[in-house]
Amino acid sequence: QQNEMNSFLWTIKRDPPSYFFGTIHVPYTRVWDFIPENSKKAFQQSHIVYFELDLTDPYTISALTSCQLLPQGKNLQDVLPRDIYRRLKRHLEYVKLMMPSWMTPDQRGKGLYADYLFNAIAGNWERKRPVWVMLMVNSLTEVDIKSRGVPVLDLFLAQEAERLRKETGAVEKVEEQCHPLNGLNFSQV
Repeated sequence: QQNEMNSFLWTIKRDPPSYFFGTIHVPYTRVWDFIPENSKKAFQQSHIVYFELDLTDPYTISALTSCQLLPQGKNLQDVLPRDIYRRLKRHLEYVKLMMPSWMTPDQRGKGLYADYLFNAIAGNWERKRPVWVMLMVNSLTEVDIKSRGVPVLDLFLAQEAERLRKETGAVEKVEEQCHPLNGLNFSQV
């Protein structure tokens, strides 16, 4: 019973019941074993599932990528102090050098290459807004690299919902997430 108390699952008592479940943006394999059975059962029994964003929609992914970019003609070098830009560039060179040693044999067996993975995560970094570069750098750790190729919990659940032919939707639009982050000033970032 203890494992059901802290499930991040809220039930709206109606007929049929509705549920709210709080997810986090981490590879599902890190948390799946700790998700209580009542949450998994609620997901299985639901016919309609809404997510924060529709991560299975190509438009969502494209819009997320576009919103991260600086205005046309601007580069990160134009907006960051020179010393921070140089440190960032050196750090990314270090990550690129280390990435092959951070990858798992399983990732290599699935055809993932360090250069491909680095470009998938950090490609076009010089055109991104500082807040998105900060988030990107935070995800360029050995632990995070070792779990690349495993969907985050939200995406895993969305893929499961599609596989189980559940009706899906999103409660937010990309712009509702992007504009607040893009509105942060440099000192806030």
